[in-house]
Amino acid sequence: MATYLPERVVTDLRALAERTGGPEGSRRLAWTPEWLEARAMLRESLTTLPVEVDVDEAGNLWAVLRGERDEMLVVGSHLDSVPKGGWLDGALGVMAGLELLRSLAADGTPPITVALIDWADEEGARFSRSLFGSAASVGTLDIDVLRGLTDREGNKLPDVLAAHGVDIENLDGARTRMADVKAYVEVHIEQGPVLESMGRGICAVTGTKGIERERLIFRGQAAHAGTMPMEMRRDSFRAASRFALEIADIARRHDGVTTVGFVQCWPGVVTAVAGETRITMDMRHIDAQALAAMYADAHEAADRAAVAEGCTIEWEHIFRIPPMPFHPELLDAARQSVREVEGHDIELPSGALHDASEMAREVPTVMIFSSSTNGLSHTKEEDTPVEHLHMAADAFNRTCRRVIDLVVAGQL
Repeated sequence: MATYLPERVVTDLRALAERTGGPEGSRRLAWTPEWLEARAMLRESLTTLPVEVDVDEAGNLWAVLRGERDEMLVVGSHLDSVPKGGWLDGALGVMAGLELLRSLAADGTPPITVALIDWADEEGARFSRSLFGSAASVGTLDIDVLRGLTDREGNKLPDVLAAHGVDIENLDGARTRMADVKAYVEVHIEQGPVLESMGRGICAVTGTKGIERERLIFRGQAAHAGTMPMEMRRDSFRAASRFALEIADIARRHDGVTTVGFVQCWPGVVTAVAGETRITMDMRHIDAQALAAMYADAHEAADRAAVAEGCTIEWEHIFRIPPMPFHPELLDAARQSVREVEGHDIELPSGALHDASEMAREVPTVMIFSSSTNGLSHTKEEDTPVEHLHMAADAFNRTCRRVIDLVVAGQL
């Protein structure tokens, strides 16, 4: 049996960072030349393997190693990054999957088909729609919403996609690729501090947290900053501030997390009371009932904040995904692999979304985490000890081999 080389995974990651990174971090924003450069590097690495490489209707890059049977194990992650992002986020899963294809191909024809996918636009950093490619593959994209999305420069999503050969009216074509998929395995950095705080390098992942993401618009009355008395103001920013503070308390009460990541005021000048303030709200929980309770509490909090400042409140939906628990059989395979590599049974839910979140809707899915140094991700400081990357790649390979055996045995 050919050897899976975790060291080569790290070598590939460093080469990618040199080619598409710099002092300020990674430059692999989806649908840009730098992202295409990263994909070109992946394609170069695949040329030595007996795989079929193409791009589906949603822009996902597939590398398929045909097996003795059509049943398929899919592995992968994403090469796209946030602006000035880290060198490991997403790329670890792609390069670990590349090494899996190498080791399987060296052994000859595998018993089942194995495909590596570089999912398109996982981050959603440019158009605010995360998990674009994987969502298209399982049919959860809202085309009407996509038509209205623009980036900061005003470029329309449909136009940008068309320049990359993707027609938003034809995304359903990506669904056809799922017919033979029996399982999905992904390895990723934790992007948080928990494993490091435990002194551990890797763990099995039990599932991904559910998310409610909304835009709130508080409307009051713009007025002169010097002449309008404080008690007579209808300050939309004060209303938004009340709400922001209260949803932090909501998170603590329900043992979840909440974030206000964006605030914009109009007229937006120092000499005027804010007549309108827009903010975003992101809330997450691994339990569906707790997430629903948090969401209901947030609506009540917004109403109270608006009334307290003489304002109105309007909600605009951005994104929603329920908690996604991973498959018990695959989770057992991941647990056993982690136990063999690092000798423990620690497991965590993922607070971040991954393409595995969408795949888990339709097929048995599991993930492996590596630690993240200081819990940092989506920043140039993102890092993981090399030995932890080696362990994560090793556990990923072991999990994939176990999953292949499960598919061959007809247990998936």
